[in-house]
Amino acid sequence: MSYWDWVIIALLNIPVIVYGFYLGLKVRNSTDWFLAGRTLPWWLVGVSMYATAIDSSDLVGDSGETYNTGLSFFVMNWVGVVAGWMIAGFFIALPMYRRGMFTNAEYLEARFGPAARVLSVLVQLQYRTAVMAIIAYTAYLTLDIVCGLGSYAWWGVIGIAILASIYTALGGLRSVAITDSLQFVVMLAAALIFWGLVWGEVGGWEGTREKLEAHDPEVAAEMLHIGHDTVERKDVVKNSEGTGPGAGPDPRFAKARLIEGFKYNKEKKRYERRSPVWLVVLAFIILGIGYSVVNHTQCMRLLGSRSEWDLKMSVFVAGFILVVMSFFNLSMGVMGRALHPVVDLLPGGKNDAIYPFMVSELAPEFLKGIVVAGILAAALSTFDSIGSTLSALFTRDIYARFIVRDGDDNHYLKVGRWVTPLVIGGSFLYIFPYDFLAEGMVSYFLSISSVFVVPLLTLYLMGRFTPVHRRSGVAGLCVGGAYGLARLWIDSQGVYLAFFLTNKYAAYSYSMLITAASMVAVSLVLGWEKKGELRTVEEDGWLGRSQAEARALQEQTGKMEAESISARASGSLLPVVLALLVLALGCFLSFVIFW
Repeated sequence: MSYWDWVIIALLNIPVIVYGFYLGLKVRNSTDWFLAGRTLPWWLVGVSMYATAIDSSDLVGDSGETYNTGLSFFVMNWVGVVAGWMIAGFFIALPMYRRGMFTNAEYLEARFGPAARVLSVLVQLQYRTAVMAIIAYTAYLTLDIVCGLGSYAWWGVIGIAILASIYTALGGLRSVAITDSLQFVVMLAAALIFWGLVWGEVGGWEGTREKLEAHDPEVAAEMLHIGHDTVERKDVVKNSEGTGPGAGPDPRFAKARLIEGFKYNKEKKRYERRSPVWLVVLAFIILGIGYSVVNHTQCMRLLGSRSEWDLKMSVFVAGFILVVMSFFNLSMGVMGRALHPVVDLLPGGKNDAIYPFMVSELAPEFLKGIVVAGILAAALSTFDSIGSTLSALFTRDIYARFIVRDGDDNHYLKVGRWVTPLVIGGSFLYIFPYDFLAEGMVSYFLSISSVFVVPLLTLYLMGRFTPVHRRSGVAGLCVGGAYGLARLWIDSQGVYLAFFLTNKYAAYSYSMLITAASMVAVSLVLGWEKKGELRTVEEDGWLGRSQAEARALQEQTGKMEAESISARASGSLLPVVLALLVLALGCFLSFVIFW
């Protein structure tokens, strides 16, 4: 890294951060801070949704995952996330928006009671702080491998987190949405420029294919097509009594691998564990939908839209950008596998290092600065988004709901601001020690997200589309979560079960089925309710007043735009048609072009 690279990093990021501080000066009340006063236009909401979805973990961590799994991981973005945005934007977020709700946890109380509200907040606190830890680690890898900062790289990551904490605490959602959109420009430029450089280095798609086939034809087929089983491979540990060609596998190691579901391939002389393609694809789709629906970072932006039409239209914007940019972002891992097929030769022997390693190896002076600036911009955009989201959840759904119910508006605004740096700082507790990153950041995320995120997703879907009983929500969440925890415990203890029962991909389908079945069972005993019925829960106190204020803003905006094109089109099918076209494009790419 040259002096000029550091200048470029500063010039591309510092003005955005300063602007975020400036926007914080315009915040006057909690509605401004939590929902940006419901003033966000459709294009800004959509761009912000994409920017916070694609963070530094997507540029670095997801490249590490596609280094392992290839194109099958693309299905999560191309189909899962886009479908999830449609479900959230057209069905689940609309009742919240019309009632003046600020968080998706408020919706769960209206549908399933206060216990569901609290449990959903706890799940999101665990789930999203884990994501921030992954983001922090990707920023560390970048500063360490590309910039050569070594152990000082962590101080750089801490500095980024502090800056994001300050301007987010001051400005809230408006500051976050606008700075996200500006950081999106930096991310986009960096990603496209560096992708073009790597594309030329590897020789395009044909060059990628040739290099992968030269190393291992079987792996090449899996990497470049979605329609293949996912195979995990482990080398044999030789018997300690012999190291020559005739030495066999260590019996203790062999037994452990068989318990884990691996089978010994005599021809290849290695252990392999196979997951069927349909199971992997289904898991990635569920994971993508869960991200869009459960994640209040996304829902918060939808609730800040200036009208229902803007809310719906933002789904198209976010989805279109995601489908296009996923190819450029995620294909970096595939091309990296072609250039560096032996993971043990990467820094630290980890697949997560492939993106920053290619930057350090291939990017010339000036371009290094642009790429690093893009990665840090991505980290900033998600630190601020998750920080404001978790602060909103804690302030409204825990503090104001159960601790101090009737303070003044300024009191809750201060609480929200002070909680922001606490949750961002707390995410660093996940990082030390680094054992959870041994199999790769995304692999770790896949293992834990099915535990509570999928049961919570099932609650939203069952609550919106079925007449299950009000009390079934907590029961479903507890039963689904218990299954997820039991699966992780069984896997960690080496207890022998059929691999299909402990497979991390199968866990997504099982978790949904178990959660939904328990909710149906409770409803068969206690009775059914009107489909999607919400009970009014916030009629007094600050929560009730703030919801009334949000509804008033909606009515005021509706009157002001009564004669505008946007208002006349609010009931049109245009946003739905455009979103469906984007989803169709994602399905076509997944199941036709790259299948």
